[in-house]
Amino acid sequence: MERKALLDFKEGLTDPSGRLSSWEGRDCCSWAGVHCSELGHVTKLQLPNPYSSDPDAVDATAYALGGEINPSLLDLKYLNYLDLSFNDFGGLPIPNFFGSLKTLRYLNLSGAYFGGSLPSLLGNLTSLRYLDLNSCFGDSNKKDLHWLSTLSHLKHLNLASVDLSMARTYWLEAVNMLPSIEELHLPFCGLSILPSSLPLVNLSSLLVLDLSNNGFSSSIPSWLFNMSGLEYLDLSSNNHRGNIPDGFADMNFLRNLDLSSNTYITGKLTTRNLGTLCNLHVLDLSFNQIVGEIGEFTSGLSQCNNCSLESLHLGYNQLGGFLPDSLGHLRNLKNLRLEQNYFLGSIPESISNLSSLELLDLSYNGMKEAIPTSLGQLSSLVSLNINDNPWEGVITEAHFSNLTSLKELSIVKHSRNTTLVFNVTSNWVPPFKLNILKLRSCLVGPEFPTWLRNQNELQSIDLWNAGISGNIPEWFLKLDLALDVLDLGYNNLTGSVPNSLKFNSPGTFLLNNNNFTGPLPVLSSNLTSYHIDHNMISGPIPHDIGEKMPMLTDIDFSSNLLNGTLPSSIGNLSSLNTFPISDNQLSGKIPDIWNNTPYLWLIDLSNNSFSGNIPYSIGSLTALKFLRLSRNNLSGKILPTLQKCTSIENLDVGDNRLLGDIPTSIGRSMPSLRVLSLRSNLFNGDIPIQLCNLSHLHILDLGENKLSGSIPRCIGNMSGFSSIINATRYEAQLWVETKGTDLFYDNSLYLVNSINLASNNLTGDLPEGLENLSRLGTLNLSMNHLTGKIPSGIGRLQWLESLDLSRNQLTGIIPPSMVSMTSLNHLNLSYNNLSGIIPSANQFQTLNDPSIYVGNKGLCGQPLPTKCKDDEAESPNSSGSGNKDSEDEDGDDHQMLWFYLSMGPGFVVGFWGVCGTLIVKKSWRRVYFQFIDDMKEKLMTFVSLKLARVRRSMNKKETQA
Repeated sequence: MERKALLDFKEGLTDPSGRLSSWEGRDCCSWAGVHCSELGHVTKLQLPNPYSSDPDAVDATAYALGGEINPSLLDLKYLNYLDLSFNDFGGLPIPNFFGSLKTLRYLNLSGAYFGGSLPSLLGNLTSLRYLDLNSCFGDSNKKDLHWLSTLSHLKHLNLASVDLSMARTYWLEAVNMLPSIEELHLPFCGLSILPSSLPLVNLSSLLVLDLSNNGFSSSIPSWLFNMSGLEYLDLSSNNHRGNIPDGFADMNFLRNLDLSSNTYITGKLTTRNLGTLCNLHVLDLSFNQIVGEIGEFTSGLSQCNNCSLESLHLGYNQLGGFLPDSLGHLRNLKNLRLEQNYFLGSIPESISNLSSLELLDLSYNGMKEAIPTSLGQLSSLVSLNINDNPWEGVITEAHFSNLTSLKELSIVKHSRNTTLVFNVTSNWVPPFKLNILKLRSCLVGPEFPTWLRNQNELQSIDLWNAGISGNIPEWFLKLDLALDVLDLGYNNLTGSVPNSLKFNSPGTFLLNNNNFTGPLPVLSSNLTSYHIDHNMISGPIPHDIGEKMPMLTDIDFSSNLLNGTLPSSIGNLSSLNTFPISDNQLSGKIPDIWNNTPYLWLIDLSNNSFSGNIPYSIGSLTALKFLRLSRNNLSGKILPTLQKCTSIENLDVGDNRLLGDIPTSIGRSMPSLRVLSLRSNLFNGDIPIQLCNLSHLHILDLGENKLSGSIPRCIGNMSGFSSIINATRYEAQLWVETKGTDLFYDNSLYLVNSINLASNNLTGDLPEGLENLSRLGTLNLSMNHLTGKIPSGIGRLQWLESLDLSRNQLTGIIPPSMVSMTSLNHLNLSYNNLSGIIPSANQFQTLNDPSIYVGNKGLCGQPLPTKCKDDEAESPNSSGSGNKDSEDEDGDDHQMLWFYLSMGPGFVVGFWGVCGTLIVKKSWRRVYFQFIDDMKEKLMTFVSLKLARVRRSMNKKETQA
């Protein structure tokens, strides 16, 4: 009967890999996955997917059982163990008959892709000791836990990733009714509520508790500390808040504690909370807001007779001070991670005591002193990461004398300021064989490091900005390395680029900012990133590069001496993401090859000699964000197909010979556009009012075209020129006309706010809305035919640094509000029809070059030689001057008499007219003093903001210093 039951069970399953092919013959106890008792009864079905956890498995789903589970399993009367984990049952519900398998003691359906609800009939399996439904369900149907109460013998329960949000108010009450439970795994269950109290804790047998990733937002409850036998506690990736409770100090059996990624956990590490847990093996408090020093905590642990701590992760907090010597007394430490904090000083000499240490990560701190040679005694150290600290001094062979196990050495500094010197002898043979070497902004040169001769296991080499000169030596090429990364950027390397290097997939090859010469080589077909920009590479781009290097995703050949045409094989690079080849001598037409590069988001062909039209197929690049075709000889119109590039952020086609109207589709279909440069072309017609829809635009350059009509009145609605930039972002590169000259912006382009409409045929008044562009930094409307007055409210442009309105037909006075433009340092109002007095306050005291105002016949005052009438002093040489002075003095005395006589009545009327009314009218008095309070608050806020900016500026300067 049991044999037939198994065959019926097999009949209902799908078995694509033939895992059940042995299920034939009379002896079912010899079939794969079937275990029997001594009496020949089937007691165990062990049929998990054998490749579910194998990272090298090509396709684990090919080995998954599926189909329907036959009720014939009910005929296996002695079955106590059933494991169907990580198979694929296609979203079918867990069969209800499972509730009748009452002899089961072990049930594992984890990752088996069932659907529907969690059957409450599982509560009938009263003999169960082990139940694992981790990631069992392929949908998010909410499940309840009322059925748990009958499983009184259950020792292991894993419901990870099962949606229990319906049970969030009573889940703790439900599991508290499992007196035998030893392991409870409830991560990713949507529980969200962690009760602050539990009157009676019935979980005295609990050893393992995992409540991670549930969205709890309370403090850590005190009832947890009543489970004094707990060995493993994971509360990570929630929103717990408050200090680390002192109750942890009583959990003497705790071996693994994970409170990481809670964000709101604060306070200090002391002996009162965690510093006496001598049995602790793993402590992870990373990604929180813990402050202070760690000396008291490590000193407490060092007092243990035999501190068991093996892994300590305190990274991504706000810890500071100096690393204590007591760290060196935690002799069982294998992993020490203190990255992304504020530690100072150096590594304590006592670090040499940690003979078991395998991983040390001190990256992203403020450790500035010399690195001690005692580090070289860590014979078990496998990975050393001390990146992004302002280390000083010299690293010698003594620092590595006993690092025989070292596989990863990473001393990275992302700035180009070199303060650490790597000084070893030319014949030094390291005691280690590295896989990963990163020495960025460390002075390793001037010669290529000869100690790499025996490093034949290297997979990643990063010697960026290492002061290395000369050719890449032949001995390095003969190491025959299979590399993942080779970065030799920002050195002084010369010679030709070697073409014999081998790379794994995906491979990265960076030789940018050197002095390499010769042709551009075709390299390994496994390369995905190929950066050789800012060298002196000459000749054409190989015509077959797209065929021989088909995996390329990122190319940068810019700033070289490349010539010839752009090969059409580039169109074969179906995974290409970025393609900057600017600043070369390439010519010919841009080939129409872009239909097969759907992931391309950056094209930069600027500053070459390309001619012809913009290719039609560029319009198919829906992922395109940056298109730079400026400084070429392109002609024709901007194609309407570009309107499909709805994600574009930077469109720069300036300095070409493009013509026609500016397409209105730019304003309609490119909502993310931040930079639009059409300068120095042959565009005509009006400026489309649709451009006003570009709410993110902060650079608009339409200068040096043949545009006509008026400036759109809606220009004041372009909110990108009035919004605050609050995050660093990449926006490619651009030449921007500002302060009378062209400036090249690279990494800081996102900070520029500029409008350039100069050298067109624009007419009409200046729109009043210009004064709404409060964050505008540059405004150039020169060399047009604009008329009317300068808007009176232009002084509201407090951030404006450069203003050029020259060579128009503007009339009226220079608005008095302009004296409040305290950021203004470049001004040109020349050759208009302005009149009146030139302001002299604030910034205008420095704007004293006559050329700023020349060509305005009606202007007077400094710095022009034309004096204003009010400034002309009358001559003192007339014969009647003495009598006239006497008469003026008499008149002045008479006027002063009346002035003093009127002061008294004026004071009485003014005082009682205001104060008397306030005394009599209570409602007026309340309004008046409310107004005074409001003005005081605004003034205090203004002063506080100013002081904060000054302090922030001073802190930034100190940090840079």
